[in-house]
Amino acid sequence: MDDQIISDYLYYFKKLKRGVSRGLGKAPHKPVLLLSIISLIRKQQITNNRIFITAELVLEFRDIWKKLVHTKHTENFALPYFHMRSEPFWYIVEKPGKNLILTKSKSIKSFRNLKENVAFAEINKDLFYLLTQSHTSKILETALLENYFPTKYQDFWENNINLEESRIEYEIENTDSKEYREKLVALKNTLNEEQFDEEIFVRGGLFKKTVPKIYDYSCSISGMKITSTHNVQMVDACHIYPFSLSNDDTVPNGIALSPNLHRAFDRGLITINDNYIVRVSPSISENESVFSLSQFEGKQIALPEKSSWYPSVEYLSWHNKEVFIL
Repeated sequence: MDDQIISDYLYYFKKLKRGVSRGLGKAPHKPVLLLSIISLIRKQQITNNRIFITAELVLEFRDIWKKLVHTKHTENFALPYFHMRSEPFWYIVEKPGKNLILTKSKSIKSFRNLKENVAFAEINKDLFYLLTQSHTSKILETALLENYFPTKYQDFWENNINLEESRIEYEIENTDSKEYREKLVALKNTLNEEQFDEEIFVRGGLFKKTVPKIYDYSCSISGMKITSTHNVQMVDACHIYPFSLSNDDTVPNGIALSPNLHRAFDRGLITINDNYIVRVSPSISENESVFSLSQFEGKQIALPEKSSWYPSVEYLSWHNKEVFIL
């Protein structure tokens, strides 16, 4: 690629427009977000120039913030994601029919407002290409570190493990439902509303990632398994007892289902009894098809390796009584 293009992005990265707080200096949020994006591109968790708001990106932002930022600035993912639009390489794409709610100072109102109204952000395709190439990615990453975190960047590459992500995944896999709910209550009492919304989003994202992994990325009813080199997931993590009612993102409240069976389960057209046998609602009428629901009547579902990960019998009973259509 033309050396002039690389030079242009080096200039943009070194001249980021940043807010200034009295007594704190210039905000570190934008360089931390760019470093987070570079990291996820390197890990192949971002695979094109559309930057979606994901649990992985928020966690990477948090992790890099902890490593590099030692001022009293408030850690806030929504701010740089929104305000990066003032840079010549970043474009916010709103969801159809949605509008961002801004404060009087023209800032984003909240993380919730951001994720409800923004579909994704786009970076220039030539920038994305540069960030996929190890040599130019390293040049741009080093420029950010040297320019904005000159006293901290030397040990930045030493530890690539995201400890917070590992801790939350451990809680999702190994904490019982009561303890998990108590953990969320404690977090709600210690975090502000913005931080708590972000925390719930992150935990929900890791639930969606963890449950399919435990079921070997296979639908527990149909056995469907599709993998892709583009990090596309075709098996859903389905809550048995909706999170909005249960506040439970632990593995026993989840089951891996293909999208059509996930929808059928949520709408009560199928359920699973306490012997892990599929039942199909007698209310349905369908044509003969390889996609029919009736073919799964009486089928034993595939279960995870550990019995502690089996779907909660208590939650399945709730689904049988409250959701399943007889």
